[in-house]
Amino acid sequence: WASEEFVLDPTKVTLCIGKTGVDGNTFRNSYLMDQYGIQVNKTSPNTVLFMTNIGTTRSSVSYLLSALLKVADKIEHDEYSANIESQKMIANKAHALMNDAAPLPSFTGFHNSFRAQAGVSGGNIREAYYLSHDEENCDYKLLEDCKIAVDNDEVLVSTNFVTPYPPGFPVLVPGQVVSAEIIEFLMRLDVKEIHGYDPGIGVRLFTTKVLNRYHIPTAFGRRDK
Repeated sequence: WASEEFVLDPTKVTLCIGKTGVDGNTFRNSYLMDQYGIQVNKTSPNTVLFMTNIGTTRSSVSYLLSALLKVADKIEHDEYSANIESQKMIANKAHALMNDAAPLPSFTGFHNSFRAQAGVSGGNIREAYYLSHDEENCDYKLLEDCKIAVDNDEVLVSTNFVTPYPPGFPVLVPGQVVSAEIIEFLMRLDVKEIHGYDPGIGVRLFTTKVLNRYHIPTAFGRRDK
């Protein structure tokens, strides 16, 4: 606490399970919840997060440790009793979970037409949010088409929040420029819930007409037509 800006929260325990070849969702549901009634806070492709609080007792911690030991024994037994091909499949899954996870993309920035004030990096999310309510201002592109467009230096700007769960934080916000890294991240995600994104119709984007609209910055950070 005295020398570091960031410290680990001792009430939160992240367990990396990728080397078992079992992904976070399967570990949470099939192993912990279904067999032992243990609920975890969050999962990722290769981790599960346990949270303790002031009401956590010694017996509940002991129960968790006991359950994890039994799960470990079962996974180990299943692996060693499996045939050669199944063992290769488990090893490949473990390698993919630990080494092929999509890298988290950095925030790109707001399109110039959605800057809150000239020369300031912050964005006017409110304006972008309300402009997106008019379907005439919006277009859709599948991820594959987005990748081609970005590779050809076409500017794509998100109309809404796009939030994969897990991890549960937005990778796109209204008015943000879509980058190749974000497209790659979304294409490689192995999760069922991506709020704000429909794989059938693609990413929701502002039309060129919206991006090219003429605005005059004001002293209050608005942009009046």
